Amino acid sequence: MAEIRAVSPEIAERAERELLREVRVAPTLVKYADPNLYEIETRRELQQAAAELMRGAAIEPAPLVDLVDEEPFEIELATTLLYGHCHYSYRQLCRAVEAGGEARRREIIDLGLRHRGPHDELLRPFSAGQQFRFDILMDIGGFRDMHRHRRCVQIMQDFTTVHGFDTPPEVDSAGVRPDYESTMKRAEAAVQGLSASGGEEAAQNAQYAIPFAFRKRTLFKMDFAEAVYISELRTTPAGHASYRNVAYAMYEAVAARYPALAKYFRVHDVREPVDLLKR
Repeated sequence: MAEIRAVSPEIAERAERELLREVRVAPTLVKYADPNLYEIETRRELQQAAAELMRGAAIEPAPLVDLVDEEPFEIELATTLLYGHCHYSYRQLCRAVEAGGEARRREIIDLGLRHRGPHDELLRPFSAGQQFRFDILMDIGGFRDMHRHRRCVQIMQDFTTVHGFDTPPEVDSAGVRPDYESTMKRAEAAVQGLSASGGEEAAQNAQYAIPFAFRKRTLFKMDFAEAVYISELRTTPAGHASYRNVAYAMYEAVAARYPALAKYFRVHDVREPVDLLKR
């Protein structure tokens, strides 16, 4: 502007009005994006409720895929509300919720609704009642592909290192398992250090440092059509071995519980060798 003014004060005045005017870059609707107290307060209270219910219990071993059993609807609601705020399996949480009695279940469900405002939709865990519910414990990298299936309800737990990590078979064939495991353990120590470094969001920020081979837990709820779709699509030879194993385990779980339905799945057997020239 100083250079323009040196040449022509009149043009500089016009340019200043045009170039230095106040600019509001935020879209109009941003003014409605206030912090959602329903989400914030409910998350805090459900985290506390999950911790109190489990009382520091050890995380029990769990399979890759667990097709969970049916239970009364209120137990499903209470368990699902707590599921996303801890690292326990659905089955272990469900037992604790059931043992806690009706009063405790009603209290947990109330926590999920207590802070709901006039314009708040119900939280995702209230999308309940699906016939097929898979509690899946898999590596983060494979989960990122499974996460793309939006026709089902997904209740996710935070990324973590508490479930350990997967070791691809190629690591052994390359003869680098010691290097791989030591690297993963150093990464885990770094994540724990970042999480304990202090600050309100330290634990959340530390999740960005977790390698994709570490496992995380997610509850997938769906109807029969979606169970067939995922099992068929994700077992094709072109897919990654991680989610192929998960999708095939989903098929096996349904086939074991409902043998008459097994013939309707057009899955690829992941135990068969993959011809890389035909992928």
